[in-house]
Amino acid sequence: MGDNVPEIRLKGFTRPWIQRTIGSVAGISFGGGTPSTTNSDYWNGDIPWLQSSDITEHDIIGVNLRKHITIMGLNNSSAKLIPANSIAIVTRVGVGKLSVVPFDFTTSQDFLSLSDLDIDVWFGAYVMYTKLQKELHSVQGTSIKGITKEELLNKVICVPQDKEEQTIIGEFFRALDEIITLHKCKLDGLKELKKGYLQQMFPQTGETVPRLRFEGFTDDWNEVKLGDISTVGMCRRIFKEETSSIGDVPFYKIGTFGAKPDAYISRTLFNKYKEKYPYPKTGDILISASGTIGRTVIYQGEEAYYQDSNIVWLNADETILSNIFLKQFYHIVKWSGLEGTTIKRLYNSNILETRITLPTVQEQTAIGNFFHNLDNQITAQSKKVEQLKELKAAYLQKMFV
Repeated sequence: MGDNVPEIRLKGFTRPWIQRTIGSVAGISFGGGTPSTTNSDYWNGDIPWLQSSDITEHDIIGVNLRKHITIMGLNNSSAKLIPANSIAIVTRVGVGKLSVVPFDFTTSQDFLSLSDLDIDVWFGAYVMYTKLQKELHSVQGTSIKGITKEELLNKVICVPQDKEEQTIIGEFFRALDEIITLHKCKLDGLKELKKGYLQQMFPQTGETVPRLRFEGFTDDWNEVKLGDISTVGMCRRIFKEETSSIGDVPFYKIGTFGAKPDAYISRTLFNKYKEKYPYPKTGDILISASGTIGRTVIYQGEEAYYQDSNIVWLNADETILSNIFLKQFYHIVKWSGLEGTTIKRLYNSNILETRITLPTVQEQTAIGNFFHNLDNQITAQSKKVEQLKELKAAYLQKMFV
């Protein structure tokens, strides 16, 4: 394809795209401002006021509006009233995020907003977004902290000469974003549903039965300490000189727990330590004991090794405790000795002193299976959202010049 023709082209359109500056396609540009936060007469009015955190990265079709200002606030600040269906672009904190705002609004000084475009507004939003993402994040691991009004308006974009082509492309991405939003809402709904079930299907503090229960189970639950029914397991210590950046067996440190490993140990050392020292069984739930404490990963039986004391698991009597039940307990657990503190370390004593209320193994299994099925739905829905995001990213790359 030529320099001014995208890799994927709509059928029926053949004319090359033309270069325009953002400033030349926007009839009017608006800055923003923040009314004095100490004057209550300026806030909680009827005029929407956007801040950078109201716009989610990659989400062009929606804003999470949280604040409003009054006419007095508007008149006594540098904020401007911007007409509906303008493009609000973040130029400072979170630079490069943007959204088409469907109502009249004002913004903080972190925005430049574009109105009265002589190109399709949705096409304009997506082509500008693509341009900014490419330029502002072109160097891996870095991002630009801000962009001036002059720099933004002087940026060059490529635009179809046919307005119809602009409109079709803009509507295509708008529709795709709406589908993504619907699936994200479904995912959020499933997560909220699980949160509600966790509150209802485990006894509240001081209670011995849950408020929501499967038919056929009537016995009181029994409160015990985790130390009464289990011991803490951890792998043998691995020293830095025993690891390498490439190797046979992944070694997960607390920083890579649940993610991609960046260290490995030899198979010889792995086999030796696995045979002689504690090692998780398939199905054991690994727990992060430092950093963000309480994160969990189920050990699936793969060849891997884990950082001692930072990644631990419970060796529980299987006749007393079901791992699939225990996994859900970790979502609601209040670790002994940590509540109300800023401690970033989960010691064995904290774990073993933590209290858990247990039903029969049969009821544990029923609860565990219920949440396992719900988790599978959440995982499947999460994958669907990620697939749609990847599809959108691919189209953005190929449908713009």
